[in-house]
Amino acid sequence: MDVNAAVAAVAAIAGVLTGVIAVLAFRWSEREQKRPTRSSLHTDAVLPPGVDTVLSVLRSSAVVLDEADAVVKASSAAYALGLVRGGKLAVEPMLQMARDTRRDGEIRQVELDLPRRGTGRGEALAVSARVAPLGSRLVLLLVEDLTEARRIEAVRRDFVANVSHELKTPVGALSLLSEAVMDASDDPEAVERFAGRMQIEATRLTSLVQELIDLSRVQNDDPLEDAEPVRVDELVAEAIDRCRHQAGAKQITMAAGGTADLHVWGNRGQLAAALGNLVENAVNYSPARTRVGIAARRVNAPGGEHIEIAVTDQGIGISDKDKERIFERFYRVDPARSRATGGTGLGLAIVKHVAASHGGEVTVWSAEGQGSTFTLRLPEAGAARDRAHQQPARQIRAGGAGLDEEAGRSTPTSPESTAYETLPAPEVLP
Repeated sequence: MDVNAAVAAVAAIAGVLTGVIAVLAFRWSEREQKRPTRSSLHTDAVLPPGVDTVLSVLRSSAVVLDEADAVVKASSAAYALGLVRGGKLAVEPMLQMARDTRRDGEIRQVELDLPRRGTGRGEALAVSARVAPLGSRLVLLLVEDLTEARRIEAVRRDFVANVSHELKTPVGALSLLSEAVMDASDDPEAVERFAGRMQIEATRLTSLVQELIDLSRVQNDDPLEDAEPVRVDELVAEAIDRCRHQAGAKQITMAAGGTADLHVWGNRGQLAAALGNLVENAVNYSPARTRVGIAARRVNAPGGEHIEIAVTDQGIGISDKDKERIFERFYRVDPARSRATGGTGLGLAIVKHVAASHGGEVTVWSAEGQGSTFTLRLPEAGAARDRAHQQPARQIRAGGAGLDEEAGRSTPTSPESTAYETLPAPEVLP
């Protein structure tokens, strides 16, 4: 009994000690939680009233430094740009500016190129840094990212240079040809030959000016202001009619197929121009006696049903490095061939802008020497979709959606063409 009593007494004492320790630990924890942290004491005690709120709404990256160059406050954008690391300002030129401003109180500003954080490439961030005193002890650093603005300025500068060059070529040719006509006024054959060349250059100049106007229009106008349901069949027929003469001269067969009675929602003129540019490119870059195919179908997409219009040729194809740039303004895969066909380098740029402004996209599949497939994807018109009916599924005769089985050779199937395995038989348009 004495042993049991002793054990019980020891257990009771241990329980009391455990309870006392738990209470003390709880009280200590509460006191520590209520005690301001070093960073909060530093920020709340040093920053002037309202500054914290102002910095949080600024678009620029903001950093506040104290007299010891320690970071008192930094916005999330400053961390994202890599300006602040380990509680210190990591950019030495900015740090030196802050020290100079703290010494003499003058506001300083400079533009710098900073290495892009997390990339091993030679890309750089263009930033504008402005340093100003904040009270008697603090320095405020505001950093604005100018990378995108510089990129846009470079694109604008290149565009102006390219336009000047493209306009100079036909204008210079017209000037020289007119002098040649004057010098050969007594030679009817020479006058006729030079006049023919003048007509070609004038046509090229007209096409360039018109495409510049079209590109400006699709970039600035809202096509959905005058949007309407547009029949895809009519767009395809119009595109084929536009290129019938060029195709006939090269003995190229054009074939239209796919699901009938499809409608897209948008500006009819812009959509016709976009599809016409794709078909015209396919004809211009295809060898003689080949085929160009145009096929349409309905596809399911997260944002609703879309219409895909694929234009396939058996032309020279596009290399991987050129695929990334073919939608740039004035970019040509083969400049010499483009000039021979009268190309301006603006057709695909117009297609890209039309697709984007209509809520769609344009993609390309291609292999060098095996042709290309450009796919224009656009939202389907809702009212027209309800009226549309399913067409009987019959396999379209196509190699890579190229419609060239009858041509006696095969081409590899593109990623887009797998979706065109069940379509109505194409309508062949010579």
